[in-house]
Amino acid sequence: MSPESFPRRCLLAVTGLTPQVVTETLYALSQSPQPFVPTEVHLVTTREGAERARLALLSSDPGWFARLLRDYHLPKIAFGDAHIHVLRDARGEPLNDIRTPEDNQRAADSITELVRNLTNDPECALHVSIAGGRKTMGYYLGYALSLFGRPQDRLSHVLVSEPFESSWSFFYPTPYEHIIQVKGDKLADCREARVDLAEIPFVRLREGLPERLRVGHALFSEVVAAANRSLSSPRLVLDVASRRAMADGETVSLTPTEFIVLYWLARRRLAGEPEVNWSTHKAVKEFFTAARRIMNPAGGDYERLERAFQGRMDDPKALGEYFEPHKSRINKAFIKSLGEYAAQRYLIHRAGPPGASRYGLALDAEAIEIRE
Repeated sequence: MSPESFPRRCLLAVTGLTPQVVTETLYALSQSPQPFVPTEVHLVTTREGAERARLALLSSDPGWFARLLRDYHLPKIAFGDAHIHVLRDARGEPLNDIRTPEDNQRAADSITELVRNLTNDPECALHVSIAGGRKTMGYYLGYALSLFGRPQDRLSHVLVSEPFESSWSFFYPTPYEHIIQVKGDKLADCREARVDLAEIPFVRLREGLPERLRVGHALFSEVVAAANRSLSSPRLVLDVASRRAMADGETVSLTPTEFIVLYWLARRRLAGEPEVNWSTHKAVKEFFTAARRIMNPAGGDYERLERAFQGRMDDPKALGEYFEPHKSRINKAFIKSLGEYAAQRYLIHRAGPPGASRYGLALDAEAIEIRE
């Protein structure tokens, strides 16, 4: 679906002392060949930036936001005090500016959280503008969209022609004569202004993030570290005593039987053995050898495992059908913990034609550690 066809359409912008970015961007979006008219607008700004936005955009006079909607016959767009997100310090006080490393960290985390929330709605198309605010704010907003952005989301910068650029009195090209003062104490007619939207391509890393970071609260540094892990060397650690699997430093949640299957295939990889056809008696014997290393043969878990194979041993198809769902759940657990991209290195893969398929891990032996 194209962005303009989504039922919820959000414009998210960073602003500092120039709230004009909002009306300039909205004008450019609404007047483009494929108009994107937001259903709501959100701002990220400082305390003074919020006050300027309220006075210039939301007031009854001059009320530039409402004037733009009237001038260009745009539908109602949700934009009020609740849509202005003021950055705050560690004590929860509104930030006047971003000056210290702590301020930068708070800004990064707040922007990351806002973008994550907006992109979690599948009915929403998000358009992000980085034209206003401090460079660090624009950087964090663009980076956050790269981390969480989906195919329908867009990133842009607005370009205003001279002499209207940086003029406090200019908010958008009016469809009627409107004379303002510009640089050099000159006068200019807003009808003659040109506002263009420069769309910025960006790399979408969302599918490379663990599910917990896509849908839960996360610090900017955490999300960046998770995205970077998919670029580093893989590392699978299996702790037998705790039956715990770790990949890229993330815990992979597995049932006891799923842990045994993974442990079995990891040991084969460490021994330099090829993929295994688990529809054979030999494979099942290996699997139970691995199970005895982890489970107490006299315990209830081991007995339940034995009962699961009763009636299957003389039926190769039934043996394969036992392992197949475990393989699928193990692979899904890796994807959930690591994200789609990073998980690919750890998945149990199939080799060979149907009916004679063999299964194993593609990891190098050097990337596997088993703690027994």
